[in-house]
Amino acid sequence: MTSKVAAAPIDPHSISEFRRWSVTLSGLLGAVSMILSATVVNVAVPSIMGAYGIDQTIAQWASTVFITTMVASQLMSVWVVAHLGQRNAYAMTLVLFAAGGFVCTLAPNMDTLIVGRVMQGISAGVVQPLVLSTIISVFPLERRGFAVSMYSVGVTLAPSFGPVVGGAILDALTWRHIFIVPLPLAFIAFLLGLSFMPQERKKGPKPPFDWTGLVLVVTACFTVMSGLANGQRWGWHSNEVLVLLVGGTAAGAIFLWHQMHSKNPMLDVSLFKDPSFASAMVIAFLFGAGNFATNYAIPVFTQQVQGFTATAAGMVLVPAGIFLFLITPLAGRLNDHVSPRYPITAGVLLFVIAAWFISKSDVNTAFIVMVLFTMLSRLAIGLVMPAMGAAAIRAVPEHKINAGAATYNFVRQLGGAFGTLIFVVITEQRTAFHADAMAATQTSGNPLSREFIEKVGRVLGESGLPDAQQTAGALNFLSKVIHAQATTLGFQDAFIVSAIVFSTALVPAWILGRTTKTGA
Repeated sequence: MTSKVAAAPIDPHSISEFRRWSVTLSGLLGAVSMILSATVVNVAVPSIMGAYGIDQTIAQWASTVFITTMVASQLMSVWVVAHLGQRNAYAMTLVLFAAGGFVCTLAPNMDTLIVGRVMQGISAGVVQPLVLSTIISVFPLERRGFAVSMYSVGVTLAPSFGPVVGGAILDALTWRHIFIVPLPLAFIAFLLGLSFMPQERKKGPKPPFDWTGLVLVVTACFTVMSGLANGQRWGWHSNEVLVLLVGGTAAGAIFLWHQMHSKNPMLDVSLFKDPSFASAMVIAFLFGAGNFATNYAIPVFTQQVQGFTATAAGMVLVPAGIFLFLITPLAGRLNDHVSPRYPITAGVLLFVIAAWFISKSDVNTAFIVMVLFTMLSRLAIGLVMPAMGAAAIRAVPEHKINAGAATYNFVRQLGGAFGTLIFVVITEQRTAFHADAMAATQTSGNPLSREFIEKVGRVLGESGLPDAQQTAGALNFLSKVIHAQATTLGFQDAFIVSAIVFSTALVPAWILGRTTKTGA
């Protein structure tokens, strides 16, 4: 079983404070560089659409395929660490990540770009559970909440700064250069990791890798997400989409059955027997969906709807990121003393309020207002993430920390992958719905439409456009106005759905409060 191959627990009381923080810094730099790569591409989605002549449904795979691969490879972390040890596994995944970055930079087409993002996603998936479990192992039990908050700072701060870094590079250079940005940080992490990361390896025979489980989980993730991504283009009742969705769901069910009966499972299903752990995983899935979806959507929304530059779109997230950096350690210390129910409940309610406010935004919403709405959503994240992470780890036996960390990250990232993709699907569907509804009212019998076309035609005439082209130009402008308004309404609807879905986390938060002991 997974628990039999985990590294022997490190005695945290025998580790000096300097060593403890050196390990934490080394691990966080690697995790941050990879998570930065997950979000730095978000502001480049419109540029990728133009460069390859594709729509948003295809272009968003530059973000989603990274997250999807990262999800599937989360469960490889325990096996990789068992065979290579933390230090070697950490170094090798950083090398793979850098190689993927260069592939993306030189990609001549979208398919090659996706290959590079897959390489980076695999490395990010292995590293995150490795870093979390290593940081936890060097802190004593009574400081585990704080340790999780330190990890949370890194994995939540990077998404906030990713878009602004990508935006600045995009405005100054090209979208291809954004894939190089995280590499210097990864190189520093590589050097520090060789010096400070522990090298704990299980002695004796190592278990075989669960290739069947890996094939099933990869198949499930990619087929379901392909079905969701192409549903709008192919038709939701088309045979292709139905085969992908049904086949992916079946692969997921078989994966779970296989994990319950495998001698060496990737996913330790027995952990879910603990109500606290199971509740924390439900929250983690919903949290990942809301967090990743908004990290993706806000930069795209501010560019496509509000007309912000790539840098300005990224800057919307920076004050929120700084705010998150300040409050997360405080929330982590709080989690060592109070039930996770309270910070999670407060965070869920704040996120719902923030998403509702953002859903009311449009082209006229001021930059500072978007910043304040985003800060409110990040306050919610700062309250939720340390609490759910600490609650999940407390429910895991000491000898299963690696497995618990891998499962926690797997579920959270799975929620993130589905959250981002479903947000895009809802946006595309609702945009098409509103565009059709508004276009249907633009008839010759509509006096407002005739008046609009006449006014635009006069303006075009005053600018020197020939009479024969004025009506066509006015109709073209009307079409653009309808598309812009429909896009705005599509995003607004998607943000409302995000708020509704995230609010369901209140139920597992209540269960978690009844099953978790304070400071346990």
